[in-house]
Amino acid sequence: MLKGFKQFILRGNVVDLAVGVVIGAAFTGIVNALVKDLVTPFIGAIVKAPDFSGLHFTVNGSQFMVGNILNALISFLIVSVVVYFFVVVPINLLISKSKKEAPADPASKKCPECLSEIPMMAKRCAFCTAKLPEPIPVENV
Repeated sequence: MLKGFKQFILRGNVVDLAVGVVIGAAFTGIVNALVKDLVTPFIGAIVKAPDFSGLHFTVNGSQFMVGNILNALISFLIVSVVVYFFVVVPINLLISKSKKEAPADPASKKCPECLSEIPMMAKRCAFCTAKLPEPIPVENV
């Protein structure tokens, strides 16, 4: 039972996911600081409000902190943009460059007369009925 657990933990996907979560948590702190200390005051200066975190409204004595929601929304948008442009786009580009054409099916060959795909062991082409050279037996290959 411990051997199976060890294999599960040391599997590449689990370790990669753990590293991603830790880096994501650290990155969240950076983004939150960026939003709170730079972006929010900049946007607040444009709309003539010093900071969104102070925005709220009161209903029957209960305060609804709308500014904190705006800060969280801006933080989410920044994280989404950064992840998309600095992670997703480069990974998709690498994957598209690394994909190669699949090799031809070894169970078929092209007819020398009509260039149709025919089974490797065929003696005649099913499309043009051309007589084909004798196939090489599989055990001699």
